[in-house]
Amino acid sequence: MASSTSGRGGGGLLSLATATAVVAVAVAVLLPAAKAREEPCYLRMFSFGDSLADTGNYAFVYVNDSREPALWPPYGETYFHRATGRFSNGRLVVDFIADALGLPFVRPYWRGQSAGDFACGANFAVGGATALSPAFFRAKGVPVGDSVHLDMEMKWFRDLLYLLCPGDPAGCKGMMNQSLFLVGEIGGNDYNIPLLNRVPITMIRSFAPSVIAKISSTITELIGLGAKTLVVPGNLPIGCIPNYLMIFKSDKNEDYEPETGCLRWMNEFSQYHNEILIDELKRLRKLHPDVAIIYADYYGAAKEIFIFPEKFGIEHPLVACCGGGGPYGVSPTTRCGYGDKYKVCDDPQKYGSWDGFHPSEAAYKAIAIGLLRGSYTHPPIATTISSCPQLTELGSSIEYKNYTSVLHITTVAQVIGWLLFFLLSF
Repeated sequence: MASSTSGRGGGGLLSLATATAVVAVAVAVLLPAAKAREEPCYLRMFSFGDSLADTGNYAFVYVNDSREPALWPPYGETYFHRATGRFSNGRLVVDFIADALGLPFVRPYWRGQSAGDFACGANFAVGGATALSPAFFRAKGVPVGDSVHLDMEMKWFRDLLYLLCPGDPAGCKGMMNQSLFLVGEIGGNDYNIPLLNRVPITMIRSFAPSVIAKISSTITELIGLGAKTLVVPGNLPIGCIPNYLMIFKSDKNEDYEPETGCLRWMNEFSQYHNEILIDELKRLRKLHPDVAIIYADYYGAAKEIFIFPEKFGIEHPLVACCGGGGPYGVSPTTRCGYGDKYKVCDDPQKYGSWDGFHPSEAAYKAIAIGLLRGSYTHPPIATTISSCPQLTELGSSIEYKNYTSVLHITTVAQVIGWLLFFLLSF
């Protein structure tokens, strides 16, 4: 009996030792696997554009323009709880994309100094930037100041390459092909400036091919430098912008889209710009078959907000949260952040616009969801970027990383528990 008992006890100790060893192997294998799923899809992300993508460059580029409202509260109040230089109450599309890809928010180029500051990329977008240079508009008789444009942003990018790869910018190609490039949104201000100066829409339409050509040459230059994955956004439905709805108010019902209340002719112009851009991207794909050139349909993703606002928890899709009141939350004499007469809504997440020209964080999030799910990227971003499994797992919300992290940890714990139960039951 003693021998039998000893034998059974010895068997139990052996099973426990075996179980411990197996568990150790499981931990060694499964936990790194779970951690690996959270690694960034790309080493870096680079962004170009205007105020729709600017994460803080404006204050450094226009150091004498300290009165710009985006540099002060209430801008940034929803997410950052302070003004960051973003032209909204919170995060932008570029922020949501970076987060979904496992990267930190992209550092503004003018807020970095050393190569280490740009370990995860850089953002060159500046509020008010145009695709074309001011000289183009002056030649057309359109009054414009000395604003940032795409050629300037590309110069900054080349300067950064010299910082990252001193003495040998060509040596950055390995880094380039492991980076994601967000080229835009850019071009909106090429139309906003003449629109606000009451330039006829027929003349503004003639600018579009030049705008697209500049975007195309920028993409071509980035590819030449080694870029392998580029996301190129189209224009938003500008006929849904509260300030334009106020400025170009019409008494004719036919001037408005019945399903959205947006100005029809302005949205048709946005579609015209996007159609030319789509055709140009098709041409570039044929020239560079080894490069992923992804069209980001900002127009379609944003249009969902105006057709199905309740889907995103938005109750006032055509109204600005911060501004001067009125049916669209804006007025000709009061601007968000200027003076003390502007009004701020109680819940910005229920509004489609933040300040009358720029979307709210809720709208940016809705657009980002549309892009990251793949339905508003062409080709679908989730299938094109095969190196990024996070995107294929993306569900109905881009606030998914915490959930998946918990899921991975829970799965590891379950496997270990099953192993212990199985081994110790014999």
